[in-house]
Amino acid sequence: MTLLLTLDDGSIQRKLAEAVDLARAAVLEDAGAEQVGAHVGVDREDAVSASHLFEATVTGYRGWRWSVTVALAGEDEPITVSEVVLIPGPDARVAPAWVPWDRRVQAGDLGVGDIFPVEKDDPRLAPAYLESDDPAVEAVAKETGLGRVHVLSRHGRLDAAARWHGGEFGPRSDMARSAPDVCGSCGFFVPLAGSLSAAFGACTNDISPADGHVVDVEYGCGAHSEIEVEVTSSVPVAELVYDDSLMDFEPAPEAPAEAPEPEPAEATVVDESEAPVAEAPETAEVQPEVEPEAATVETTETADEAQVEAESASEH
Repeated sequence: MTLLLTLDDGSIQRKLAEAVDLARAAVLEDAGAEQVGAHVGVDREDAVSASHLFEATVTGYRGWRWSVTVALAGEDEPITVSEVVLIPGPDARVAPAWVPWDRRVQAGDLGVGDIFPVEKDDPRLAPAYLESDDPAVEAVAKETGLGRVHVLSRHGRLDAAARWHGGEFGPRSDMARSAPDVCGSCGFFVPLAGSLSAAFGACTNDISPADGHVVDVEYGCGAHSEIEVEVTSSVPVAELVYDDSLMDFEPAPEAPAEAPEPEPAEATVVDESEAPVAEAPETAEVQPEVEPEAATVETTETADEAQVEAESASEH
């Protein structure tokens, strides 16, 4: 084998590349003519082997290829077939890469009664008797003399901080971007202990969507403790208002009625030969000046009295 790798001048690879008919015969024997398509290329495996690729027309395996590996043990040895397999091509739909079950478990998958053991050397945890790199944890451990078996390591705290910062209650969420203020200045924010207290805390506002959750100090919602909203009526109100129920109404004064014009007195023809001459009164009564209308009425009444006296004299 070493001699072939050292002294090969390319003749072995040429012989392997030319063995198309041998490779096709091998795949036809294994799969049948109806499942084998055209030859699409040759892939070099090593110095003494290569794989011929044929299109696969197998139902349900669109984009897959038949791979026939041929080898040559020496220059004077015949070419042999090592294996015939069906492999996915560059356009084939394949299953995702296999992931161990303990790495496929996501947040929320753990149900009631489920048990999820922690790895023995989980980088997120550190033995409690070692330096935890958290001053708050060290202070508690020294004060009590006891502690937990494991505590969060620096890697564990950074991993949790990155997850919380980029999660639903982080500063980049839709709720935080539309909030009027951040949780760090809210009265309902309770900081965590230890080195995480500078960046995270718990929300205690039952109206907030983050109630009971760990929130970033830069997260925020509409239930901030310091928000003041001016409450005004949705109905526009004018500055000057009249109350009709308190207004007094009085009727307008009527215009004075005009006095009717007096009817003209009928003229009476009197025979001067028969009518006695009326004696004038001894004293004349001075009448006060009156307005034209009053004078007209008085003249009419004087004419009527003169007529009555004339009729009385004619009877005698």
